[in-house]
Amino acid sequence: MGGLSYRTQRWLVMVGFLAVPLTLLVMLTYYPAVKLLMQSFTDWDGISSESAWIGWENYKEIFTNPDLFGVFIHQIPYVFVGIIQNIIAILFAIILNSKLKGRNFFRVILFLPFIMNAVAVAFMFQYVLDTTNGSLNGLLGAIGLESLQQSWLGNESIVNYSLASIGFWRFMGYNMVIYLAALQSIPGDMYEAAKIDGANRLQTIWHLTLPNLTKIIQLNMFLTISGALAVFDLPFVLTKGGPAGASETFLLKTIETAFQFNNFGLASAMSIVLLLLTVIILTVQNVVINRRGEN
Repeated sequence: MGGLSYRTQRWLVMVGFLAVPLTLLVMLTYYPAVKLLMQSFTDWDGISSESAWIGWENYKEIFTNPDLFGVFIHQIPYVFVGIIQNIIAILFAIILNSKLKGRNFFRVILFLPFIMNAVAVAFMFQYVLDTTNGSLNGLLGAIGLESLQQSWLGNESIVNYSLASIGFWRFMGYNMVIYLAALQSIPGDMYEAAKIDGANRLQTIWHLTLPNLTKIIQLNMFLTISGALAVFDLPFVLTKGGPAGASETFLLKTIETAFQFNNFGLASAMSIVLLLLTVIILTVQNVVINRRGEN
């Protein structure tokens, strides 16, 4: 390389270092995405080497068949519980950001559920929510609240809230740690100035803490909503979509369409729809949060 200019040598080094990761990115991300989009316009069954081009028929099927698009209503509890989860996480972060004795212990305790395997968590709560021998119904009976005992995973009206509450228990500590890190980046001088100006605790939180958490709230809501739209593990392990399909999610329906009914074309279209819905919802969310931050 002695006869090459410095600019050429630098360009060759850059290409050499970027060639492998870019190749992997194209092969493992962009090519499968393009292939998925193309398959969504076909009737491919996942087995045969040939498939017929059917245009927009798969997308028409998704939006006109309530058994497909209608399952999104089952995921509303996950969004609702996720919003509450973020509010509680902010409160815990504020509390544990103070000079509370033993705060590091409580931080670890609240964060521990996040590092547990999702399937292990699901099996653990299978015993908690069991109708006959579950610890939750046993606790309610022990304290005289037998009227509140339920078939937590067998009641169509509450099964999704039961599943979403497991996600609340698992991810609240993770969100809290993110908020805690953001709180610790806020200069203490700002709080001292607010205290001198006569601001009380609630005013400080509303006018100082929350505005400085806007971007982090945006990030956590991104994770919360995208997770709610793509929830799979909990209903798959605990209910298999039951009772009577009441806990079936769109992703669970997509996998069922592909591997049980061998309709990979329709499943591919469902995956594209899920992606587009996620982008639309999160774009609206970002606009709303950014306007709140500007105000």
